[in-house]
Amino acid sequence: MSVELNFWKYKEGVMHDDERIYRQACCDGELVAELESLPVDEILDKIASAFSDWTVRNKRDYEKEGRGAFEVFTTSQIVRFDCYSMQEADMNSLMDLLIDFGCPLYDPQIETRFDGWTDR
Repeated sequence: MSVELNFWKYKEGVMHDDERIYRQACCDGELVAELESLPVDEILDKIASAFSDWTVRNKRDYEKEGRGAFEVFTTSQIVRFDCYSMQEADMNSLMDLLIDFGCPLYDPQIETRFDGWTDR
């Protein structure tokens, strides 16, 4: 089973259009005026630290026997994880890492962004 997890941070005072942002920024890799830039290198370092006991290929592809695998796609504005047969606890760890950067989860499977804790 595969699951896609997407994260970004809106600039203050802009209109939120989650589905468009998902399509343009997360799927097409476009830069979008409404989004903040993210500290991508720092985020990748945090992921590497949190998943240090996983096998890593080129800083973007992780896998662990019995725990599944995930790939990381980034632009300067978004982080997307493509997760394959991962345990819920490990996906929650990815979500927690991005919350620390002010980026709530957007789940395209149910077209919902879990940003109730942010200033909308």
